[in-house]
Amino acid sequence: MKLTGAEIIIECLKEQGVKEVFGYPGGAALNIYDALYKHQNEIKHYLTSHEQHASHAADGYARASGKVGVVFTTSGPGATNIVTGIATAYMDSVPVVAITGQVPTNLLGKDSFQEVDITGITMPITKHNFIVKDVNVLADTIRRAFEIAQSGRPGPVLVDVCKDVTAAYAEYEKKEPKKIKKKVFATQEEIEKAIELINSSQRPFICSGGGVISSEASEELIQFAEKINAPVATTLMGVGGFPSTHPNYTGLVGMHGSRASNYAVSHCDLLIAVGARFSDRVISKVDRFAPNAKIIHIDIDPAEIDKNVSTDIALIGDVKQILKILVENVQKKTITDWIEMIYEWKKNYPLSYPQDGKLHPQYVVERISALTNNDAIITTEVGQNQIWAAQFYKYQRPRQFISSGGLGTMGYGLGAAIGAKIARPDKVVIDIAGDGSFRMNCGELATAVHYNIPVIVALLNNGVLGMVRQWQDLFYGKRFSQTTLDRPPDFVKLADAYGALGIRVTSPDEVDGAILKALEAGRPTVIDFVIDKDEKALPIVPPGAPIDEIID
Repeated sequence: MKLTGAEIIIECLKEQGVKEVFGYPGGAALNIYDALYKHQNEIKHYLTSHEQHASHAADGYARASGKVGVVFTTSGPGATNIVTGIATAYMDSVPVVAITGQVPTNLLGKDSFQEVDITGITMPITKHNFIVKDVNVLADTIRRAFEIAQSGRPGPVLVDVCKDVTAAYAEYEKKEPKKIKKKVFATQEEIEKAIELINSSQRPFICSGGGVISSEASEELIQFAEKINAPVATTLMGVGGFPSTHPNYTGLVGMHGSRASNYAVSHCDLLIAVGARFSDRVISKVDRFAPNAKIIHIDIDPAEIDKNVSTDIALIGDVKQILKILVENVQKKTITDWIEMIYEWKKNYPLSYPQDGKLHPQYVVERISALTNNDAIITTEVGQNQIWAAQFYKYQRPRQFISSGGLGTMGYGLGAAIGAKIARPDKVVIDIAGDGSFRMNCGELATAVHYNIPVIVALLNNGVLGMVRQWQDLFYGKRFSQTTLDRPPDFVKLADAYGALGIRVTSPDEVDGAILKALEAGRPTVIDFVIDKDEKALPIVPPGAPIDEIID
């Protein structure tokens, strides 16, 4: 049957099982939105307050569900407003498809109204992008975008569609989506060498990254760690991929890593990195990272091998499939000296904070964890709030911790929380935020209220740009340049103005009541936890120092 390009886009989304999209309309996307109007009972569109947060919502939806998130925008500024969201998804390997309107083909390259070369702009931050100038290739392009976004190492794909293409007609025939194949590229010889290294190791240590979550490999990781009796640390992106209550869990690794994790890296004889990319926040001083260890790197992306850290054996392929092979073939380890040393470090160097009767953010996060039975989905903004959320909430499963790791995008959390709640309406969703980030995205309270999306913002309000101030305090001689936020708004009144519930907390004995009230409210809620401006996210490794030289 013959359909317009806009109708073809909608039909292709239906092929892929898309039920929700996020976006903001405009002139170049009018035909797409007109077609969407006719299918509003099949695909629900969520109109956000800003395109950037539409892209974050699509990202949060993808991370919480494991499905592809979809965002619509118009051309020009509409498209450029999602660049930060696309870069966020790219850095953290999140499958998002962005469909942007573009000026008609006869106006391309003429500095037309709201024209921008969005494919040129996003080329470095997408897995692939397309500009569609012919309606006859539109359907296959949309299908290809979804395939690319999900295959191998996931990531964002952008499809830019000229306005005349959305109005033109072409033959459309429904097709089933291609099944995404999970492949192992490592050779039998490489696998056997890795097994030999693991079997001969006396002090194995596992560093688990976001790839464990992307490949749905959490159960295999637990089986592997238990079989070789290895301690496990996670990168920030790996939080939730290994249960934080498991006795072998040592916490975060790297700049904000626990002493147990960082000491383990420095003393292990075998480091097994699983779906982790050895970012600078993990390795810090390269020539002092895992100095006594052989390194096995398991990853789907060959570009990550030997990029930041030289490895002894690389096993390239789907993490889940490779871990299955290892679990079946490695010897069960009964060594106890190493794991007892880890337990001793965990006992002697626990995460802690002052017990002085004051309201501390770490306590807030602990109480959120306890009162949600460690079962909520936690999104974060970026900065101290992000680290406290990663350290003090007890995550039990993958896709429970959602945060901008690679790009570190302030303003990410509320849009992501909205997307996550839409993806998982059965779960409590809480955005643990800082006041600096919340100023950037608070307009999305209007979105949450309008669609009755009962997300909770736990605002750790210290009146400063906390992490930047912390660095100024520790490394810049206490020269607090432009990090004090001594200005409006009153966040409780702001919540009320948007139609959300606002609660202020200034002492520890008010914490439980406020959290329970928010959980029972069934509506968007902001809890303004007023904390001291000099709270620190600790431990921290000074930039460029070895990861076992820790300030805590």
